Amino acid sequence: MQHTVLTSGQWPVIKFEDWKDTLATVHLWTQIVGKIRLRTMPWLNHSWHVTLYVNPYGLGTGSMPYQDGIFQIDFDFVHHQLVIVTSNGDREALGLRPRTVADFYATLFEKLQSLNIDVPIYPVPSEIPGAIPFNEDELHQSYDQHQMENFWLALVRMHNVLTRFRARFTGKCSPVHFFWGAFDLAVTRFSGRDAPEHTGAAPNMPTIVMQEAYSKEVSSCGFWPGNEQYPQACFYSYAYPAAPDFGTQPVQPAGAFYSQEMGEFMLPYDIVQQADNPDEALMAFLQSTYEAAANTSRWDRKALECDLSRYEEAYGCYKEV
Repeated sequence: MQHTVLTSGQWPVIKFEDWKDTLATVHLWTQIVGKIRLRTMPWLNHSWHVTLYVNPYGLGTGSMPYQDGIFQIDFDFVHHQLVIVTSNGDREALGLRPRTVADFYATLFEKLQSLNIDVPIYPVPSEIPGAIPFNEDELHQSYDQHQMENFWLALVRMHNVLTRFRARFTGKCSPVHFFWGAFDLAVTRFSGRDAPEHTGAAPNMPTIVMQEAYSKEVSSCGFWPGNEQYPQACFYSYAYPAAPDFGTQPVQPAGAFYSQEMGEFMLPYDIVQQADNPDEALMAFLQSTYEAAANTSRWDRKALECDLSRYEEAYGCYKEV
């Protein structure tokens, strides 16, 4: 099995055209697993209970309750397996390989049944126009191991930068988490103020979910791998509600821009990947776009931000260099 080997500080190359079929298939696989998490977890504000998390092998659900115990489902993009483990010591796995969404769906629920886990889900993808029900989807069936591992390694790099960025904020802030609806890695900061009712919509997404997700004023950022309409992996940053002059603020690094069409700042992944220091390039984008939101909307930055240096020295924890 071929594994991607990166030098220190290097980020993998990601080209949408090279793995778009694998992306489309794995996106749907993650939706199936994400909907299992949705059904087993109690509601958390802004749908935080449905997300997946970057882990040392891929993407996972974390612990989910069932019966008198917990179980977990992990996408292992190193050994290319979907692994289910329970607190009873049981384990099941299925191979990640070229297979239809319908086959993946059926096999996964067979494995769950063998573990006495019964989790019925609504079998229609969310946030995808014209989506085919999972149990009927014989169209999407691609899986390129090398490209999938590259994408996961990129998520690992991003996760570490986003985690450090999150640590600078003492106000309400989301975890660094992966939303399977849009297939993006994100972290969101909150000003503490209410927001006007959101009027947007997404396919197969209840209106009330969208309204609750944006019920508070936010500055949100993350990464999205692209789609057929926008075939370029990119980082993004947006504010809701956005002040009129939000999009006119200067941001870093060179190559970052404000998209009038999308209503957010964007930074092509290639610019970060090719930078002398990709981590610094991404951090500059995250910080400068947050400042664009916080300054134009007059957030109480003194109350919401912190100087990490005093705690880094006191506790001997990770220190930015």
